[in-house]
Amino acid sequence: MNAITDEKLKKYFDVTSRALKKVKVAAEQKIEWKKAAEDFLDMAQRYFSDAQHFQKKGDVVTAFAALNYAHGWLDAGARLGLFDVGKDNTLFTVD
Repeated sequence: MNAITDEKLKKYFDVTSRALKKVKVAAEQKIEWKKAAEDFLDMAQRYFSDAQHFQKKGDVVTAFAALNYAHGWLDAGARLGLFDVGKDNTLFTVD
């Protein structure tokens, strides 16, 4: 696929809209910091690998979406302090 169709855009708007409505701030809890960081990094690497797979198949739209998911995991991990990215506000939203 080489174009974002109205149907695909509508689907992603719907999924994200429903997810935003469902999300609630969780009660504070202790987390295993290293395990959480490894999980975020693993998800980012998997989505990056998926993006490469979709690009090779010629599905650049899904590849682009997977890249955005990958970077979202990295950025979220950086904002939470799971990853040490210094003050790199070019690659991450850590201002």
